[in-house]
Amino acid sequence: MTDQPHNPFARMTNLADARLGAEAIHCTDDFFADMNRMLQSHDPVWKEGVYDDTGKWMDGWESRRKRQQGHDHCTVRLGLPGRIRGINFDTTYFTGNYAPSVSLEACYVAQGDPTQATQWQPVQAALNLLGDSHHIQTIDCDQVFSHVRLHIYPDGGIARLRIYGEVVKDWNAQTNELVDLAAMSNGGRALLCSNEHFGTMDNILAPGRGINMGDGWETARRRVPGFDWVIVALGHGGIVSDIEVDTAHFKGNFPDSCSIQGAFVEGGSDEQMAAQSLYWPELLASQKLSMDHIHHFTSEVQALGAITHVRLNIFPDGGVSRLRIKGRIVTQGTSS
Repeated sequence: MTDQPHNPFARMTNLADARLGAEAIHCTDDFFADMNRMLQSHDPVWKEGVYDDTGKWMDGWESRRKRQQGHDHCTVRLGLPGRIRGINFDTTYFTGNYAPSVSLEACYVAQGDPTQATQWQPVQAALNLLGDSHHIQTIDCDQVFSHVRLHIYPDGGIARLRIYGEVVKDWNAQTNELVDLAAMSNGGRALLCSNEHFGTMDNILAPGRGINMGDGWETARRRVPGFDWVIVALGHGGIVSDIEVDTAHFKGNFPDSCSIQGAFVEGGSDEQMAAQSLYWPELLASQKLSMDHIHHFTSEVQALGAITHVRLNIFPDGGVSRLRIKGRIVTQGTSS
């Protein structure tokens, strides 16, 4: 496998993430590998010597060798409507069987799925691919899309299709509701962390409880003084009243304790927040944690007014499965 290049969209939401409900709803052919495999959140895997009834097992979407005119394509219902900012056409482990060229179209359908009458808009023009490689493309378009259609020319395999963008959500209907402001499904994003050796920081914002210890954020064992942390941008500014810290599946490696800081942030780059966040006020003072448990905090939550970002500190290191920051939204620009 070739080295993965820098991905400038890594902190954005993958709108084509199966965890968010993204689904491949139609394709011309997926004889060798099911179309929905390319929407899985984890990195592609290689299973040496594993074959199924159709041939070598591959972690992605793979069509059979085309023996007639035309090309293959696959329609994907995005997990969340949004504005597309970047794409990764990933051919990891596809070497002699990768799709040599791709293009992408998109559309917006308010309810249901596209029909024959749906108008599709080109998003990515025909692009030549390499085997076992990442192909990261920037998209300059402000339209909101609900579906994409991936064309491969003429056939072959794609390991992963990542559609990075900004979640577009109608918040007007949730003005007075208690919502998880940090949830991936509400546009929450993990921006920065001190370490993610065993599990990535974005996992803590995923839907549901973690399915195993790998489905969380876990840092390496700390051998020097200090503690680990992660900064999260909320999907919408709000006043927080409830917090959940879930250590599901973390038993011999859960943090001893945690605290959370919060702030209303206007302007500045994500990178600058690491230093600034040191001085954010406490939203939740230090709390002891236990193994494989949902820790629910309500009375312990401090009244900070409206906030847009939180910083979870874990002492000294370890793993957290999920973080829920529940509150009521406020109009952006209102900090109190």
